[in-house]
Amino acid sequence: MKALVLLLAALGLFVIPTSLVWLVGRRARAPHWMLIAFLLAGWTTVVVGWALSQRAQPSLFPDTSPCHGTRSTPVSRYFPPDSFCRHTDGELRTVNGSNARLVFWTAANATLALAIGSAFARRQTPVTSEFRGHGC
Repeated sequence: MKALVLLLAALGLFVIPTSLVWLVGRRARAPHWMLIAFLLAGWTTVVVGWALSQRAQPSLFPDTSPCHGTRSTPVSRYFPPDSFCRHTDGELRTVNGSNARLVFWTAANATLALAIGSAFARRQTPVTSEFRGHGC
């Protein structure tokens, strides 16, 4: 039963969005390589953004939280994703390094650039007779 729940969760969280993006991209006649790169960059953005925003939260392993033992409160920001520890003096100190934020912003900008590039590639692709209909 647990495996079935995990399978359905993977289907709902990963397979269905990926399939919908792929079908919309094929309908828009985006090149295959752009769709693959867009999906990889998009999922990288989602996963790294989630990890950045949840890093200080002690939900799974409280001992590994950067705020554990410092008498501080974990605080999350979802966009741009970051996690902080609010210390007793009220100061927010980030727990994420600059490299992790660089990975997020690189993936997010690549996703945006591929979406824009796909629109330009679509304009450059000639429409063939198979897309015009059967009566022409």
